[in-house]
Amino acid sequence: MLRDLKTRLAGAAAVTVVTGAGISADSGIPTFRGNDGLWNKYRPEELASPEAFARDPRLVWTWYNWRRELIAAKQPNPAHHALVELERRVNTFRIITQNVDGFHSLAGSQSVSEIHGNIWKVRCTQCGRVAANRDVPIAVPPCCAVCRGLLRPHIVWFGESLDPGELRQSHDALRDCEVLLIIGTSGVVYPAASFGAVAKARGAFVAELNRDPTPQSDLVDAAIHGAAKDLVPELLD
Repeated sequence: MLRDLKTRLAGAAAVTVVTGAGISADSGIPTFRGNDGLWNKYRPEELASPEAFARDPRLVWTWYNWRRELIAAKQPNPAHHALVELERRVNTFRIITQNVDGFHSLAGSQSVSEIHGNIWKVRCTQCGRVAANRDVPIAVPPCCAVCRGLLRPHIVWFGESLDPGELRQSHDALRDCEVLLIIGTSGVVYPAASFGAVAKARGAFVAELNRDPTPQSDLVDAAIHGAAKDLVPELLD
């Protein structure tokens, strides 16, 4: 199965890649809630939603500062770097990521759609300005440098819609690709969980690379199980 995928990649002029938490887990990024118990008493919806931010922005920012500190201590892994090399080899290439850690760009990938946002960007709730911010720790809560309005993480929260521009670019990449790689995703979070079916309907060869089977595994052309940091570099051999 891996050999067939490598052959198809070698002959493809257009490749799209969808990545999820599994690729960043290989860099040591902890799960959404973390493992130390500090935030286990909160449900994700209590921290990553507009309602939570309106109710207690300091609490939400304290949680995001904790996550930023964890991510800042980690680095992209061999899977991220292998995708940079794959991009160099393919005429048309795009990464669509559900991750907010910014590791694809940090590794050197050029064509990245961050459909869930980026933890290293902030957005003013008053003037709407989006800016990069890599302060670790960040002031809690932070204020806009232009209008002094309250900043929020530039993240798509529960109950919010994806950015139309990012979504449009993603669908264009799914429509036009010859090979779609789905790496480290659970296959249950929409709309990303539907991306394989979209590309397959347009004639693409769809391969899933994940540690464990997902609800989408039986629907793709190839399901290969293992760690992203091991499997993705193998595609370049």
